Amino acid sequence: MTKIHLCVRNYRDLFIPAGEANIVGRPTGFVRLTGCPLRCQYCDNEYAFSGREIIALDDILAQVKAYAISNVTVTGGEPLAQPKSIELMQRLFDDSYSVSLETSGAMSAEHVPLAVSMVLDLKTPGANEAHRNLWENLQHLTPQDQVEFVLCGRGDYDWARMRCDEHDIYTRVADVLFSLSYHEFAPRELA
Repeated sequence: MTKIHLCVRNYRDLFIPAGEANIVGRPTGFVRLTGCPLRCQYCDNEYAFSGREIIALDDILAQVKAYAISNVTVTGGEPLAQPKSIELMQRLFDDSYSVSLETSGAMSAEHVPLAVSMVLDLKTPGANEAHRNLWENLQHLTPQDQVEFVLCGRGDYDWARMRCDEHDIYTRVADVLFSLSYHEFAPRELA
């Protein structure tokens, strides 16, 4: 039986209906995987660093089927740190789910199934992890994907805009998202 590590408080909390990024507002199941090699200074998922429950892949798929949803987001921690995350995404897609992946961009996305909509969260200098960006991942982006930058201030915004121009990101993906680090960068300032 294939097993995958999941970070869940309890089995019933595995799925929460509320999409993010460009599927915000759509009922979406979240599979939150344990483990992340990054330590972004604004991380809101620190529970994913060490806590986990090991759940068989078939049990995860059965739990997804128990909900009346068509969208599933695989997230973390860093999902690509899990050796079976690619298999999980492929099996979800094979079961006719619309699948998205939220990834830090610090691990190779080369084997992410093309049918999966990727949200690549490139780390800005304010995250203190920008040196971990794996720029080769940009070549795996498709027009259905999204790139996100979490901004900690004006310097991060300028840096992100320069990276978008330098790597022609605006023409590669469906959306470029600028999110704000809570209590660090006011929405009014970004606007």
